[in-house]
Amino acid sequence: MIWFYIFIFVLSCFLLAISGKWMVSALARIARYLGWREFTVAFIFIAFGTSIPNLFVGISSAFHKIPQLSLGDVLGGNVVDLTLALALVVFIARGIRVESKTVQSSSLFTIGVALLPLVLILDGNLSRTDGLILLAAFFLYIRWLFAKRERFVKIYDSATEQEPTPFQAAKNLKSILKNIGKLTAGLLLLLLSSEIIVRLAVIFSQKLDVSPFFIGLLIIGLGNCLPEIQFSIAAIRAGQAWMALGNLMGSVIIISTLVLGTVALIAPIQIVDFSPFAVARFFLLLISLFFLIFIRTDRKITKKEGIFLFLLYIAFVIVEILLK
Repeated sequence: MIWFYIFIFVLSCFLLAISGKWMVSALARIARYLGWREFTVAFIFIAFGTSIPNLFVGISSAFHKIPQLSLGDVLGGNVVDLTLALALVVFIARGIRVESKTVQSSSLFTIGVALLPLVLILDGNLSRTDGLILLAAFFLYIRWLFAKRERFVKIYDSATEQEPTPFQAAKNLKSILKNIGKLTAGLLLLLLSSEIIVRLAVIFSQKLDVSPFFIGLLIIGLGNCLPEIQFSIAAIRAGQAWMALGNLMGSVIIISTLVLGTVALIAPIQIVDFSPFAVARFFLLLISLFFLIFIRTDRKITKKEGIFLFLLYIAFVIVEILLK
């Protein structure tokens, strides 16, 4: 039976790789068609899509009266996105330049919302009022992002061409519908394979005597980040660095506000065991500090800084396991 689980695990990883390729090529064409920046397209289409597993895990855990599982998933996912996932992207790209003012400003908001739940839960409880605050923060960012056209609109080379004929317009519409279908199929495949991987991870860890928060922090948090990691790697290999950043930063924003806020509205979250939470809070504060320093120093993230972020993730996992 264990060999069957391993086979399914490997097959799911293979499906992740295929779906990531489909989605990057489809998104690049959709961005050109809409005249949107790659960062915004990845945020809207991919970060939303890849956050669906987090939302389903959160709602399910809330209705089963263990919302701590979702809190662990969110904090663990934030740590993974800002260290392991970002480090892999930087390694493959051999450094990423971050010159866009929108990305610079979004980096501040990303860190702010990643730390916001930690502030709200200082009293040991993430109440329904706190959930409303998190949801308000999400809609505030969306409003800011679309408040000015230059933040999401991009002039592509084809925009300078003459007005397309009715035949060309119909052909373009057919092409965009085809790419939307390709994007949807890739997203469904991505979600299916990541769901299988998460469920297998839970099966492999059933015999461990650990809290729901711990399982969410180290296992489900990492598993639910696999779609973001795979898509970001595929985006970098396709020369779409802004898509990779938009995906990772968007995922942090969405799961920290929209997902966690929804869970808190259904079932307020109380912290019983503070030791794994305290470690996660410390590392997230440390990671957030270095992320801001790296992304705003010379407006780039170097390969050495990527290695440092990767080592931070390894340290986080080791400390959490030792203090379990």
